[in-house]
Amino acid sequence: MRVTITPEIVAEHGLKPDEYDQILRVLDRAPNLTELGIFSAMWNEHCSYKSSRVWLRTMPTTGPQVVCGPGENAGVVDIGDGQVAIFKMESHNHPSFIEPYQGAATGVGGIMRDVFTMGARPVANLNALRFGAPENPKTRHLVSGVVAGIGGYGNCIGVPTVGGEVNFDPGYNGNILVNAMCIGVADADKVFYSTASGVGNPVVYVGSKTGRDGIHGASMASAEFDENSEEKRPTVQVGDPFTEKLLLEACLELMAGDAVIAIQDMGAAGLTCSAVEMASKGGLGLLLDLDRVPCREAGMTAYEMMLSESQERMLMVLRPDRAGAARAIFERWELDFAIVGETTDTGRFIIRHRGETVADLPVDVLAEQAPIYQRPWTPTPPLPHLAAADVPDTDDPGAALVRLLGGPHLSSRRWIWEQYDHMVMGDTVQRPGGDAAVVRLHGSRKGIAATTDVTPRYCAASPREGGKQAVAEAFRNLCAVGAKPLATTDCLNFGSPERPEIMGQLVGCIEGLSEACRALDMPIVSGNVSLYNETRGVAIPPTPAIGAIGLLDDIDHMATIAFKQEGDVILLVGETSGHLGQSLYAREIAGRKDGAPPPVDLAAERRYGDFVRGQIVAGNVRTAHDISDGGLLVALSEMALAGGYGCVLALPKNAGPPHAWLFGEDQARYVLCVSPDKAPGLLSAAGARRVPITELGRTGGRDMILDGRLIQTLETLRHAHENWFPDYMEG
Repeated sequence: MRVTITPEIVAEHGLKPDEYDQILRVLDRAPNLTELGIFSAMWNEHCSYKSSRVWLRTMPTTGPQVVCGPGENAGVVDIGDGQVAIFKMESHNHPSFIEPYQGAATGVGGIMRDVFTMGARPVANLNALRFGAPENPKTRHLVSGVVAGIGGYGNCIGVPTVGGEVNFDPGYNGNILVNAMCIGVADADKVFYSTASGVGNPVVYVGSKTGRDGIHGASMASAEFDENSEEKRPTVQVGDPFTEKLLLEACLELMAGDAVIAIQDMGAAGLTCSAVEMASKGGLGLLLDLDRVPCREAGMTAYEMMLSESQERMLMVLRPDRAGAARAIFERWELDFAIVGETTDTGRFIIRHRGETVADLPVDVLAEQAPIYQRPWTPTPPLPHLAAADVPDTDDPGAALVRLLGGPHLSSRRWIWEQYDHMVMGDTVQRPGGDAAVVRLHGSRKGIAATTDVTPRYCAASPREGGKQAVAEAFRNLCAVGAKPLATTDCLNFGSPERPEIMGQLVGCIEGLSEACRALDMPIVSGNVSLYNETRGVAIPPTPAIGAIGLLDDIDHMATIAFKQEGDVILLVGETSGHLGQSLYAREIAGRKDGAPPPVDLAAERRYGDFVRGQIVAGNVRTAHDISDGGLLVALSEMALAGGYGCVLALPKNAGPPHAWLFGEDQARYVLCVSPDKAPGLLSAAGARRVPITELGRTGGRDMILDGRLIQTLETLRHAHENWFPDYMEG
């Protein structure tokens, strides 16, 4: 039965009236319902980047280490010895708010497919999670479901979840963020891409059967929530990690030969997006016969099959003479394998179902001619500097420290990461809880370091500085373990781009990210944009999450944050002005949420980070920690708790207000800890490289001592730090 396309149906598909008019012009006719659904999938924000593409093109994406930048399933960088790292971060925000377990689980499954579809074996997962205020009645339920979903999927497939971050803020009460990152390793000459080639080659469907779950998932990801958001539960996909494990092994076995011409994960928009993107990149057409698609539900329509986002599925273009051998591989792994179409030279996407042509559309119009918007934007007004004198001091820094370390922002995330199998595969050499995770390249002394970073409160106060800081902190975290930063992936989470102030946040953050990536030689090679993260007109804080990787040539020369022994010299690298604007101390202790965020000096970041990394690689430093949220005293406490040793500190004579010096969040700073015999050489090397360095004190004891005064015992700090999360989750 043919459905008459009404303005209401167009609106239900997330298309604006002028976009529908454009469809009418390019087709010179009205689309049928299946064709409208295909346009809806390909032209939504999640697939077309129609509001962000003009700004994404301004980002740095190339460098001598970059093998493949944005545009493929994931980015590819050279890591030497004939190997590449393949990695990406992507969002699964809307589904995770509606159905936290499956939303988070399928986010993990999807990002892993993006990596192994390019020929890489996944070696590490990370995630960046943002939840609402702890007191919000939904937050505990969402945390529990999301963490269980991430752990359940990653643990079952056998890939370690090694790092990430978790934040709480009332701005996420109505729209949480679940950003998943995966890193894989492949031989440089065995990287697979999604560009179809050749005419008459078989198009092959492999993996799970297609069902009705996830229909309109991509469209939902491009719409804001309202009071009816719970009704969108059927658009959330359902994952099966055991099938994904089979799919991973079958794909890698097939890729060991020469059968694959092109391969694409069926992610957002499922069969539609994978088929169109492969054909478009190759300048080809594609004929699809839906009668051959394996389905797990009877009576599925062409519309449902094309828009389903059932998980654990791939689409491939194979060499015709290898199709039989490929079938044998997938059948041995007990996975569906079906030749569902062929490549053509028509430039058209033709779909047949039950003996009829149900869609006949130009490929390039779907993939390359989606609307591209230059959205109006207004810059975020700058905030004035918040002077330390305007932020109330504390006569008990130890009490303030306990509140910070024992609260939702800085408490231990052990409750979370102990639910993840972070040691599976046996190559995790730096576990969660440090500056960056480190995973050994199997069978070698080399390691890949990885981190995820962004400080949304900085981005809200100044999008450009916040964007710079996200990259700078990722750079510091990699340098602090001794890794050479290589490249980044991003996940740009914002509200509605149709509001100029929100679009201004996006523009400002992209400008900041771009400036920092250029200055720090960390090009952006992959990523994702997630817009319309808002509920009833209230947007999330701007959250341009950064995932970054670095390389260690020898994991024996790796630093960790833990104090190692009594009597080591504690050194502060970088300059301290005591910046309290947007600091956790100002917000949580003094009740001040105003002021500009700390400025980011990228030249200083580069110089200081290169110095710290060089000292670690040279074997002079085994203990290092970057200073970020909470400032210097928090960083020192984290090092003390990790190692079980206290410290005796002295404020420099020119330190200024103690609360600003102890809790200020100035950037480009590290704490190093070295044996007394190495300290003179380190101080001399820093001076020669114009790197500010200050001796703070010595490690020892079981307390935090400042200027001869007990700040806090490690026992008290540990109790506060370790117990907040489990106590909160127990209700």
